Amino acid sequence: MAQLSPDAFAADERPMRVEEALALLAARIRPVPETENVPLLAAGGRILSSNVAAPLPLPGFDNSAVDGYAARFADLSADGETVLFVGARAAAGRPLERLPAALTGLEGKAARIFTGAAVPEGFDTVFMQEDCRTLDDGRVGLPSGLFRGANVRRKGEDVALGELALVAGRRLRPEDLALAAALGLPALPVRRTLRAALFSTGDELALPGEKLRAGQAYDANRFMLAALLRRLGVETTDLGVLPDDRDVIAAALREAAAAHDLVVSSGGVSVGEEDHVKAAILEFGSLAFWRLAVKPGRPLAMGVVEGAPFLGLPGNPVAAFVGFAFFGRALVAALSGARYEPPRAARVPSGFAHRKKAGPREFLRASLVADAQGTRAEKYRLEGAAALTSLTRTQGVVVLPEEMTALEPGDLVDFLDYDLIR
Repeated sequence: MAQLSPDAFAADERPMRVEEALALLAARIRPVPETENVPLLAAGGRILSSNVAAPLPLPGFDNSAVDGYAARFADLSADGETVLFVGARAAAGRPLERLPAALTGLEGKAARIFTGAAVPEGFDTVFMQEDCRTLDDGRVGLPSGLFRGANVRRKGEDVALGELALVAGRRLRPEDLALAAALGLPALPVRRTLRAALFSTGDELALPGEKLRAGQAYDANRFMLAALLRRLGVETTDLGVLPDDRDVIAAALREAAAAHDLVVSSGGVSVGEEDHVKAAILEFGSLAFWRLAVKPGRPLAMGVVEGAPFLGLPGNPVAAFVGFAFFGRALVAALSGARYEPPRAARVPSGFAHRKKAGPREFLRASLVADAQGTRAEKYRLEGAAALTSLTRTQGVVVLPEEMTALEPGDLVDFLDYDLIR
């Protein structure tokens, strides 16, 4: 389990910009120390725990990139077609086969070759078969104009022996596994899978399927956050909805912190009389309210519960989504030893006007619309932090910088697709 000091998330009261909060997370969180070797078939999505150097070169030998004919560049005519006897045949995975034409060696001859086959020693250029003219007497006509080394994949040109092939902190993608397999590695070293406990609080929340009492609503955030955690490869324990009871919440927090690397909650971390999470945490931990310069999602609770980090997200679903997308993901990355890179936005024209206060960075739910005038971003009709359809009926968010106060149609804006921040 992670072991943080109680003051790990201490911060002053002024609103923090996004980059400042991310830097604070990166500086104060250490990844779980445990690592393991896992087979390649099970390594997808895991976090590489140490650098991987290439144990062999790729390719492992000079080989042909096409089906055709190999020749020595020195034997080729610069002025016109070169006609050579075909003295050998080379196929992928098979030894070089000498043909009857090779009575006195392969000097001054061509070799029939297929994609992936080792280029015969001394040969340095390969012609595509469709560019060649085969003759009935075992000869082949090779056209002029080809450069030395054409259509030959050189030994080590992709990855040299000992070169850094995979960097620690990478979340392993399918293409990374392909590279590891090509290097002959049956397994890779990865960080232990993170374990998170998740709960919502509030007597006003009911589980989907239950009958609602007067004044109740169904808990939505827990399902959204569980899915977001799973997408990051985090094993999640669902603690359900905890009642507005300080003792119950305190016991659940203590038990969760002892068995998990991270505790995440939704709602109940304000300063009202019925917000018991804060009081429960302060019994055996610490809690800092980060005033983030963002909208929605300004209040974010960061804390330490007996050494485990605690993330308290707002109760409004859009604010909870934004808080997790831009800060929860970074926290998970730091704990799992992943290299966190903020998502890169696309620059598109705005199709709408908008006014905002200077100070916060604003995230407007929007979609890209394409027509005869081009592609533009259009914001959703509802902007409230409780409007779930602003997430389900849009494609991403338009990000308005802190200093902006007025946006006009046609102004360029940053657009982030949800697939980049989930």
